[in-house]
Amino acid sequence: MKRRTLCFWVLMVSIGIPLAAQDKPTTTTTDTEKPRVFITDSQSWEIGGYGGGSGGAGGSMVKGGARPQTAEIVKTFGERCHEVTPNNRQDKADYIVLLDHEGGKGFLRHKNKVAVFSRASGDSVISKSTLSLGGSVQEACEAIVKDWSAHGTAIRAAEASAVVAQLKPAAAAVPDPPAPAASPAKLSIASNPSGADIEVDGSFIGNTPSGIEIAPGEHSLKVSKSGFKPWERRFKATVGSVNITAELEPQAK
Repeated sequence: MKRRTLCFWVLMVSIGIPLAAQDKPTTTTTDTEKPRVFITDSQSWEIGGYGGGSGGAGGSMVKGGARPQTAEIVKTFGERCHEVTPNNRQDKADYIVLLDHEGGKGFLRHKNKVAVFSRASGDSVISKSTLSLGGSVQEACEAIVKDWSAHGTAIRAAEASAVVAQLKPAAAAVPDPPAPAASPAKLSIASNPSGADIEVDGSFIGNTPSGIEIAPGEHSLKVSKSGFKPWERRFKATVGSVNITAELEPQAK
């Protein structure tokens, strides 16, 4: 009788059926949407999604997809963990399942390893070793369902906020209002004797006496008349009126 029981136990473990699986209640998620999981093995994780030969040689690059040798893992996960949705894009998944399965060995020689990470935070949810692929899937499934029940609503809310932020147009930069133009200063120029030529900043503007408008700031002024020495000054005009009288000196004969 003991030998039959041992053989039955060996058979259950070798085909990946967890012990006392019938005694455990079925776990379901409380959220309306199931968590999405990206399933891969350590080698796929290391080469960043290349498919095909060793290290990606002779294959093609598949963004987010699992390698062919992980197909059995993905298939088993989909069949045994109905509480989640397997997803082939790592950037769209809620959890990353890293699962190494050593098939083709005796059940006592298996060294299957499973680890689950939250994609949003990068934190580890579970990390264990198991004797079978089925046991690895069950451990990962139970850990995901438990974490999703506690944090699923927050994960979905954060995802929705990120989408809204991407769709929201950036606020257009409001240009600064143009600076109001400075009021011109009024410049009155006279000379003794009158009738002299007036040049402001090198430009002829008329004869004395004359009144002109000029921009505020520093300027050069030249008053000249035949038979008299040129009269030159630099002055600073401000808002308002500026009155200047040039006293011309006769030239020596």
